[in-house]
Amino acid sequence: MSSTETRSLAAPPGDVDLVGHPRRWAALFVLSSTLVAVTLDNSVLNTALPALAKALDASTADLQWITDAYTLVFAALLLLAGSLGTRFGARRALLGGLVLFGGGSAVAALSSTSGELIFWRATMGLGAAFVMPATLAIIIRMFPPAERPKAFGAWSAAAGVGVLIGPVTGGALLMRFSWSSAFWINVPLVLAAIVGILRIVPGVPGQRTGRLDLPAAVLSVVGLGLLVDAIIEAPERGWTDRVTLVELAVFVVVGALFVGWELRRDEPMVQVRLFANRGFVLAAATLGVTFFALFGTLFVLSQYFQLVHGYSTLKAGLGAMPFAVSMAVMSALSPVVTARLRIRGMLVVGLAAVAVGLGILALTTATDTPFVALAGEMALVGAGMGMMMAPASMEIAASVPVRFSAMASAMNSVVRELGGVLGIAVVGTLVSSHYRSEMADQHLTGPSAVAAHDLPAAHVVAGHLPPPSADRLTSAADHAFTVAMNNGALVAAAVAAIGAVVVGFGLPRRPAPGPGAAEPTDNQAVPAT
Repeated sequence: MSSTETRSLAAPPGDVDLVGHPRRWAALFVLSSTLVAVTLDNSVLNTALPALAKALDASTADLQWITDAYTLVFAALLLLAGSLGTRFGARRALLGGLVLFGGGSAVAALSSTSGELIFWRATMGLGAAFVMPATLAIIIRMFPPAERPKAFGAWSAAAGVGVLIGPVTGGALLMRFSWSSAFWINVPLVLAAIVGILRIVPGVPGQRTGRLDLPAAVLSVVGLGLLVDAIIEAPERGWTDRVTLVELAVFVVVGALFVGWELRRDEPMVQVRLFANRGFVLAAATLGVTFFALFGTLFVLSQYFQLVHGYSTLKAGLGAMPFAVSMAVMSALSPVVTARLRIRGMLVVGLAAVAVGLGILALTTATDTPFVALAGEMALVGAGMGMMMAPASMEIAASVPVRFSAMASAMNSVVRELGGVLGIAVVGTLVSSHYRSEMADQHLTGPSAVAAHDLPAAHVVAGHLPPPSADRLTSAADHAFTVAMNNGALVAAAVAAIGAVVVGFGLPRRPAPGPGAAEPTDNQAVPAT
């Protein structure tokens, strides 16, 4: 590595490199591709669950844990992984995470039982926890403030597009290969990413800190693990179930202990005083709302396309492309638009676009709505999301000095993950509740009563009925689900609209980064604004 490259990433924490690393744009491409590989996985797996259940004789509970083991471990370990990345160097954390993720994928593809697959999915989540914060931490260190909007736009596009192209990729794979292809696809992607990182991405030296904050590490893992498990399981167990309430109560206690401990530390794992900074809090909340709407909407739309419209897995996956295309385009354009609207304007307009798009979808969608009409609404929602992700990440990064970039990156990832998990849980619960309420009017009895539980069950029951009865049941179930989906979309639209108002009035007006922009100092990092 040349002396220029070394100075670029190893400068003292208070210094600002206004030139940036010589290989920063090539490295950005590699890091964005790495992020696509990791975020692609979960959405690819969702399309493979029916085939996987048949091959491994997996129960519904098994399938839930195969999906949730990854999410639970990933979210619970993000803060700890970000802290370790700061200590040992972000590139080392990134490479180690990719080895765990890719190795876990390869072994998962060879699993012969549900238990084996659940374990390796958890291993993949452990690897991903190191990858996500490390990519953004390296980008922050490579790019000077004036260029970060473009870099953040590319990173945000990769994070969103990876989620959205997963169903298409999964559908295409399952047309020719078995369920294991959902895991084998990760191996070449990870190998290519590792080669690219070793050849192009510069090393980010670790930072000398005190002893590892072990109590904070344990408290963060336990607290986030309990919170995510409570959210994931609440739709099935019930939000007022004893286990759910106990988990949430313990999370509050553990969270209070974590905050109290970190406030007494000279070098805490998480700068909890950041939560006194309105810019940081509102930008993080905006990211949470974005992923709440994204995951919640995709969760119900995939069922709508496959069951109500009768699309194949591949065609249903293609249904998410309006989201992906408009999100990618607006993420790429966000630096230019941010220069005019500033960060606050971008977040307000983006949230408003999401609210309007979801509102139109909720008020106009019927069982026979053509895809072209839905595509316009989804494109509007995707464009709004694309407008927000990079500016919100920039606001979070701008709230801390560069030496806390890994911690800020980890917080960024935690908020995204919690928003997505909450979106699926809350919107899923609302849709399920409304569906059952609508189907109660059908007064189903006997074996047909199970059709009132959910839409997939209704279609299974209809498959065993004579044609006239089957048609009546599927028509009623499809209508009930569509009404329920629209109600869920209205709630997501309301959340986005409230977010737009709060951000508009609460977020301090921050100028766009310019050539002379400076990093915040430690004192500037946590203003009580």
